[in-house]
This record gives sequence, C-alpha cells and structure tokens, in this order.
Amino acid sequence: MRCPFCGAQETRVIDSRLSQDGDQVRRRRECTECRERFTTFEIAELTLPRVVKSNGNREPFREDKLRSGILRALEKRPVGSDQIEAAINRIKKKLLARGEREIPSRLIGESVMAELARLDQVAYIRFASVYRSFQDVNEFREVIDHLEHDPQTDNSQQADLFSGNSGS
Repeated sequence: MRCPFCGAQETRVIDSRLSQDGDQVRRRRECTECRERFTTFEIAELTLPRVVKSNGNREPFREDKLRSGILRALEKRPVGSDQIEAAINRIKKKLLARGEREIPSRLIGESVMAELARLDQVAYIRFASVYRSFQDVNEFREVIDHLEHDPQTDNSQQADLFSGNSGS
C-alpha cells in the first residue's frame, strides 16, 4: 500500500479489525519511511446482478439510482441517513444472496417498498403511488388500509398520521 503522505511503497499493518457488520476489515498502517499512520478499509468486491427492466432492456445495477429513489420518497421525512444506508445495504445483500446474474427490476422495487414500509409509512405510500402508477384515490386508500392492519410494519411513531392525530 502506497503512503498517502510521502508516496513511499512500503507500509506495514499495525492493527486489523473487523467492522461491526463483519463485511469489512479496518487496517491501521504505518509508513516505513515517514512514520505517518493512516487507516485503510478492505471489502470484498462483489458484482451485483444486471437489472432486467420491464421492457426487456438490461442494464447494470446502479446504487446511485437506488439511493436517489429512496431519498426522493423520504424527502422531508424524519429518517436518519444511517437508517437509509442500512436499508440500501440490506437491499444489496438480498440481491447478492440470490446468486443470479440478472434480476427483474420488479424485485428491486418490491425490496425498496419493503424497506420503506419499515422506515416510514408516508415514504412508502409516496413510492408505491409512483411505482404502482396509482390512478385514483381508492388505490391510496387500499395501501393505507393495508398499512393500518399489517402487523409487520413497525411505525408506531407515525401511527398518529393515519389516525388523524398529527400531534401539532
């Protein structure tokens, strides 16, 4: 590993540790020439499957596209960036775990909806309305009814939004 301070080729590893998730190795290094210390992170380079769009076109998986869709749904919602990144990582792990070279875009959309249902019901409805191309208010009602009666979604902090008690 090249030293980022002096450019020397020789560095030595002082300490190695696994990250909290166990999918990354953190290495503390020291340059043998200038004695400066720095940290590197080692991760496995895994190739995510190609995405098969509904029209049959194939394109590479793009994490930035996934992130922007989730961020658009969560705009102005009380969800932290750590929660968003964790959701994105869960989606990517789920896609990798399938072990397939290609996956339908529908599976990504359904995974995003599942994660948004866990994070924020309003964001879930926003995303679902675009993803499923809602045509009228009845489709919104169906999704809201499903959220109110589904014990899988744990969004107690937002229950007031759907019962009419906004709290403000």
